[in-house]
Amino acid sequence: MSREVIAIIDFGSQYGQLIARRVREHKVYSQIYQPSVKIEKLAQLGVKGIILSGGPASVYAENAPVCDPRIFELGVPVLGICYGMQIGCKILGAEIKPAHSREYGRTSLEITDNSDLFKTLPEHTTVWMSHGDQVNQLTDDFVSLAATPTCPFAAVRHKGGKFYGVQFHPEVTHTPRGADILKNFLYDICGCAGDWQMSDFVEETVANIRQQVKDATVICGLSGGVDSAVTAALLHKAIGDQLVCILVDNGLLRKNERQGVESQFGGHFHIDLHVVDWADKFLGKLAGVTDPQQKRKIIGAEFIEAFKSEASKIKNAKFLAQGTLYPDVIESGNKDGNLAANIKLHHNVGGLPEQLGFELVEPLRDLFKDEVRLVGEYLGLPEDMVWRHPFPGPGLAVRVLSDITEAKLAVLRQADDILIEEIKAAGLYRQISQALAVLLPVGTVGVMGDERSYEHVIALRCVETTDFMTADFSHVPYEVLGRIAGRIINEVRGVNRVVYDVSSKPPATIEWE
Repeated sequence: MSREVIAIIDFGSQYGQLIARRVREHKVYSQIYQPSVKIEKLAQLGVKGIILSGGPASVYAENAPVCDPRIFELGVPVLGICYGMQIGCKILGAEIKPAHSREYGRTSLEITDNSDLFKTLPEHTTVWMSHGDQVNQLTDDFVSLAATPTCPFAAVRHKGGKFYGVQFHPEVTHTPRGADILKNFLYDICGCAGDWQMSDFVEETVANIRQQVKDATVICGLSGGVDSAVTAALLHKAIGDQLVCILVDNGLLRKNERQGVESQFGGHFHIDLHVVDWADKFLGKLAGVTDPQQKRKIIGAEFIEAFKSEASKIKNAKFLAQGTLYPDVIESGNKDGNLAANIKLHHNVGGLPEQLGFELVEPLRDLFKDEVRLVGEYLGLPEDMVWRHPFPGPGLAVRVLSDITEAKLAVLRQADDILIEEIKAAGLYRQISQALAVLLPVGTVGVMGDERSYEHVIALRCVETTDFMTADFSHVPYEVLGRIAGRIINEVRGVNRVVYDVSSKPPATIEWE
């Protein structure tokens, strides 16, 4: 299928995948490449433009990542963001030095040229900065487009070619007019038509799956979450009865979760579903463990054992399907030359295929969560499944912030169920991107009836986000929070206090462990 492509060269930015997502919001397909990509490959793809991402390095450092300097010979527009601006300017002859005043956070941008990249933007706007280096001196081949109080060359254009650079991050929500800047680059500068849509992705992915697996059986790990559900639906559309799903009951699922998956996939969709009851073994291995990373390692290792046990019974199984998403890949870091720092250890981006000797099928690997939901809607999945809040791979283990016991899990399940029930009743479930309850490793004094109590604390966490790489806490009305807290304290034996988490990501993460 022929389509417009914007190539994003990722220098290790935590926002590299976010740039890709922002481009797709404008109905232009984007693809991430490492700095080592050669212009021959980009030329073969017929890219309409190139975006150079930010990154943590300094361009003058000895091992600083660099791209093929011949990208400017392709004749397509190039937009450099932060580090990408610096590396582009350096290649084209400008001088980069440490900034006298490091900029981090929101700052005011004064636009001095709004003829193309900043078309329709006001003279003054807010942008998000995060840099320690900056362009110190331009050659006569450059034109300055904008400045901040401490960065005289906050945006530039090269006279002799099609290079644009911005020192700030237009891809983050903290730059309010960032979408307009990217739209100007895509449509006015690159000449994109903007005709890419999710149906194209589905049809192309279905064809790729059929070509990859041929007549073999594919095993899909199913949890009931949106990622695995959409993965299963895509595979079922592509290969039908060649798909076998496995649900591992690890004893760490939400209330009635196993029954829901069995009903929806085994009953409604008539997909071959195998349920493995491995709860006792998981909880036995987790007994007494409090370190969150150790919990993840134990759960990962035990999951492999449970999955292998069931997979060995399935004939002609040669492929394993996983619902890996773009944020999983970027935040897991250090894979396939990925330059980003390692943040997460629990994502299923490796290990199991090698253990089983299977090839990996990851049909959602290039998508963000909201794009996955669009695929689910296109495939006709039920609304409550498509819009279900994310649930972590390690389950409730990373929401019990101490050692795991059946009693603690029972408390947390009931509190979590009340939280979800009440935000649905208040009409807030779709507004909130993810809601969760956390059992804290402390007890507090309370008064229950006429007696003093010393019992558990439940923390509630509700966030709003479009990409799950940045997030703000949800401003849930006090009366709703009060109703949730009242029900938890009254109905969940062993809890006498409920608190609400008002942290944003970054610096906090969405989950507590």
